[in-house]
Amino acid sequence: MKSYAAVDLGASSGRVMVGRVTPDSLELAEAHRFPNRPVRVPEGLRWDVLGLYAGVLEGLRAAGRVDSVGIDSWAVDYGLLDADGALLGNPVHYRDERTQGVAEKVWASVPAAELYAATGLQYAPFNTLYQLTAARESRQLAHAQRLLMIPDLLSYWLTGEQGTELTNASTTQLIDPRTRDWSYDLAARLDIDLGLFPPLRRPGDAAGVLRPAVLEETGLTGPVPVTAVGSHDTASAVAAVPATGERFAYICTGTWSLAGLELDAAVLTEDSRAANFTNELGLDGTVRYLRNIMGLWLLQECVRAWGDPDLGGLLREAATVPALRSVVDAGDAAFLAPGRMPERIAEACRASGQPVPGTPAEVTRCILDSLALAHRRAVEDAQRLAGHPVDVVHIVGGGTRNALLCQLTADACGLPVVAGPTEAAALGNVLVQARAHGLVGDRHAMRALLARTQPLTRYEPQGGTGRWRDAQARLAQR
Repeated sequence: MKSYAAVDLGASSGRVMVGRVTPDSLELAEAHRFPNRPVRVPEGLRWDVLGLYAGVLEGLRAAGRVDSVGIDSWAVDYGLLDADGALLGNPVHYRDERTQGVAEKVWASVPAAELYAATGLQYAPFNTLYQLTAARESRQLAHAQRLLMIPDLLSYWLTGEQGTELTNASTTQLIDPRTRDWSYDLAARLDIDLGLFPPLRRPGDAAGVLRPAVLEETGLTGPVPVTAVGSHDTASAVAAVPATGERFAYICTGTWSLAGLELDAAVLTEDSRAANFTNELGLDGTVRYLRNIMGLWLLQECVRAWGDPDLGGLLREAATVPALRSVVDAGDAAFLAPGRMPERIAEACRASGQPVPGTPAEVTRCILDSLALAHRRAVEDAQRLAGHPVDVVHIVGGGTRNALLCQLTADACGLPVVAGPTEAAALGNVLVQARAHGLVGDRHAMRALLARTQPLTRYEPQGGTGRWRDAQARLAQR
């Protein structure tokens, strides 16, 4: 049996998990969990990356002896280093307002259709490409000698070695998904210096060993290698989808819902761009063809505004509220920023002439119905655009704990939903490390091991899809 530490950083919390793996068994235990609280300072919204690094060190200390460490996190954000390798300020949060109106400036140089044809990435105002354009006149960027995506930054602090892991790099909108390399022509047209990025790494590549100072601080005995994994947490989560065949859709749930398909090649058509689907890179040359949906962020923000009531009781109450009374577009950028979420959802319902949810239970039901409807649209659209039919939807991540959302998604899609594992990103992280060290086989063997060892719950669709089709048409008219 080997032990692997998975550092898994989400937008609201971080965790260090320990996976214990043999060719026939897979166990995951939490070593340490810590909050990820962005900080609003006069210049904008920033990540507390030093606090995150302290949490990683504490987690490695709690993990005990491990055979390797892997790091995954959210995408698009980065830290800038000076010539001495020192961090030039806290990384900017993707929800910061600095990218407002920036896309239009980019499109003036490279039209949106050309940008999609070159990179396959959906429009999102916070893509790294737009962040770098927004920062073009900043002192930090002017003095930067190196740019590291968040997991690569933490890996650098642990090892002293620099690299750019490919699955996360594919979210920058600077990677060509066909060549799996930088889009040099695009970067030149937009005056973006690709020399800021260190060389690309692939999942499974060696990323260095823990520095002596890190060994001393964590109490670990070296050498402890750091292994590049699917460092975009969605790449790790999709690697941990316990599918038994090829005809499946997945929904990675948490702060965001990432709903789509695993494909062999990117879909770069104009119809795909119009539907706002993205082509991000995954394990073993795969493409994660998916749509970003606002996800449980909507509910998280409401719960925070309501003073953190008991979530279980709130969901039980929401289950008694009439279905599809009011729905909102869960992909609407109007819900991107934090604050006043219950009021903003109510305002959206009022503006569209629907009944306005008043109680927390009614708002919660509106959110869950809206998410299930967005899941339905994404799964339907992905199949049509990619010509890839599916028989089952796999839900992984934090949303697997929400039985009501899982059942509503099955009802909306008219397909069975298999929910689990909850800690999919950490499990995918662990399994890529185990595979790199020869303990498990290919991607299919990884998934078979997950299906045998992880608790899964199956939800069958109920009630027909007619009412969901009507709600979808109703929403499209507004």
